[in-house]
Amino acid sequence: MREVQWELMFRDELETAFKACPVVYFTYGLCEPHGPQNALGLDELKAHAIAVQAAHQHGGIVAPPDYWHIHEVGGYAIWSDEWIGHPPHTWLTALPPWQHFKNVCYHIRTADSLGFHAAILFTGHYGPNYQDLQTLVSLLQPFVGTRLFSLPEFEANEKGFDGNGKGRGDHAGKVETSLLWALYPECVDLSRIPESITRENRFAMGLDARESNRQIGERMVADEVEWLGNKARALLEEYDRLQPAHHFTTFDDVEKIWKDVVLPKLPEFLTMQDRWDGQPDLPPGSPWARNQRPLFKG
Repeated sequence: MREVQWELMFRDELETAFKACPVVYFTYGLCEPHGPQNALGLDELKAHAIAVQAAHQHGGIVAPPDYWHIHEVGGYAIWSDEWIGHPPHTWLTALPPWQHFKNVCYHIRTADSLGFHAAILFTGHYGPNYQDLQTLVSLLQPFVGTRLFSLPEFEANEKGFDGNGKGRGDHAGKVETSLLWALYPECVDLSRIPESITRENRFAMGLDARESNRQIGERMVADEVEWLGNKARALLEEYDRLQPAHHFTTFDDVEKIWKDVVLPKLPEFLTMQDRWDGQPDLPPGSPWARNQRPLFKG
């Protein structure tokens, strides 16, 4: 099978793949508690593996995986206090929003400077970060020739767990566990689920995780691969119709657009807020409070 992972390809392979289908996939996630039954890299593992399958079937190149993503701030901190609790180690690979999104700007710069016709930004990490990613893409697109599209992984899972559009996403429950089981069976072990689930031992596990099914996971993966292939073709058609120029090509371009366009909007990003709608205050003394309200506001 031909290689599609950028970091594993030789120059001639990259040139051939680019000529055949100038689409690049950027995938995002982090190491985060996903229950005792799943490896912590679930978010990026699933996103990257699904993108690789999409590139194999429909063309394109998959950029190196990015395992550093938004956590510990705002609503993520409040959610973590309830669902992760206070273990001695969380094993998070967390970044603040402004660092993650600036990194994404540089990823997009690379796509435009190489002349990719389309870039799909595919995040396996849920919460409002994906909405901010969509906002960032909308801010950058007027300056970028590459046609951009961003989405959380669950949006490509249109049929959901039951095939009727329900159960499209969860957190380490039957949906995510089934997806990881289908993609990396060595990273799922349902026997690790405790008989009695408590706040301190669930490690952010969805309470329906025992209902996970590898075969359903394989069907959901296939559905998402088909969805991504259709989106890639639509973006290529848009590029051919518009024939845009590629101007977002230097580090200075990134810094200027970041300063002039993104930074003024950054305080409005959802991940920059102290909480999500309806969330309670953190309990007094919670270790999650230390980064919940960062001083940086753009």
